[in-house]
Amino acid sequence: MLETTSPKDSRVDLRVTQEQKELLEQAAALKGVSLSAYTLSYLLPIARQEIDAHERLVLSSRDRDLFMSIMENPPELKGKLKSTLKKFRDKYDK
Repeated sequence: MLETTSPKDSRVDLRVTQEQKELLEQAAALKGVSLSAYTLSYLLPIARQEIDAHERLVLSSRDRDLFMSIMENPPELKGKLKSTLKKFRDKYDK
């Protein structure tokens, strides 16, 4: 169960059917918690997992090795990319 020391000063409202509400209330009662506590105990870990999955890039071993190789031995820049990078560095590197 999620413990909090901060005051609860915000609300989240859900629109559900009567059948959905009864189902959730029954499940909460089986756990011996309020509907709000039951809902939070399941939704918060899922929300954290969704955020973590969105913010983290997981590479395969092959992709990690390729990335590290390119970082350690970057390819030589050519053409417009090289001249654009030089202009950027001339302007902003101080």
